[in-house]
Amino acid sequence: MTPALRADEPRSPSKARARDPILGVIVVTYGSANVIAECLETLAASQGANLKIVVVDNASTDGTCETIRDWASGAAPFRQPANSPIPRAEPVAKPLSLAELGVADIGRDLGPLTLIRSTQNRGFAGGVNIGMRALADQADWFWVLNPDCATPPLTAKAYVDAAIANPNFSLMTSRTIYYDRPDRIQTDGGQVDRRTGVCRQRDYGALTSSTAMPPAEELDWVTGANMLVSRPFIARAGLMREDYFLYYEEVDWAFRREGMPLAIAPEAVVYHHGGTSIGTGSIDRRPSPFANYFNHRNRVRFARRFLGRAVTWAYLYGLAKAAQLLLIGAATEAYAIVAGMFELRPPASVLAHFSDPEAARLAFERDAG
Repeated sequence: MTPALRADEPRSPSKARARDPILGVIVVTYGSANVIAECLETLAASQGANLKIVVVDNASTDGTCETIRDWASGAAPFRQPANSPIPRAEPVAKPLSLAELGVADIGRDLGPLTLIRSTQNRGFAGGVNIGMRALADQADWFWVLNPDCATPPLTAKAYVDAAIANPNFSLMTSRTIYYDRPDRIQTDGGQVDRRTGVCRQRDYGALTSSTAMPPAEELDWVTGANMLVSRPFIARAGLMREDYFLYYEEVDWAFRREGMPLAIAPEAVVYHHGGTSIGTGSIDRRPSPFANYFNHRNRVRFARRFLGRAVTWAYLYGLAKAAQLLLIGAATEAYAIVAGMFELRPPASVLAHFSDPEAARLAFERDAG
């Protein structure tokens, strides 16, 4: 039976001591075979923090689970990519103990590294929630991290130190930097335009060397690619809403924090590729139809839930973006925006991502309000 997540209560003294807190790490994978080894290698090389790493695989078909097994056993020796921004170091000694569970098996005590295999793609929030339930009474905080991230050795410790210093926070983030452009910031958190529901990444594309992190009070939300979650926040807000499937889950979550503050851990640097499996836009890449469909569908869903009458402007903004794409000949991307906002049949290129009928049902079910 899946345990209830009673995250408002401290963990049992038999499972944790104040001097030995546990940082639970949740990595949701889907089609992540080309990036997951470096993510896990850099996490395993963390210094000064006690980690329990849970990888929740959303029914990948590209060999992601096999890649994780081969990395942990040492059958596939880790080779750091030539362009990695992480300082060179000797690989973590292998083999590492890897426990494998199905979703129905969660509830047992976990070791340092666990792979939970979902038989269907439950979306980002669905995967995060599985990881949260698995770690429910076994971690002091929950670090949600994308599989295409790489972390310096002291990032986990910086998060733990910041969490201890700010015990009343809801969600915490750090500077997330482009993996391929380590001189450029991907996000320092975000803000929401209350007229359109558009999310803006704070300091997007700015130079890391000359940009100070913003005060947490100026942020509305933190990126789901790299966020620390507190137990009191879960007790107040509950788990992630799963009907977004992809995009806006973390924004919705932050808007349910009922006055609990966001927080920043300035030293907890994370490097992130971004959009490796779904085609999210970046400094030099236009969003794919897949990204456009879910981003604009969920922006409208979010606006309905939190922005009241501003939802009209949310629709108008999307139509304007679709018109811009039509003017440059990007008809499929334009239609994806319109189909998402009005919950019409998605383009074939979007539907092609879902071979499992149940995963498609979860992804495309209509807004329940």
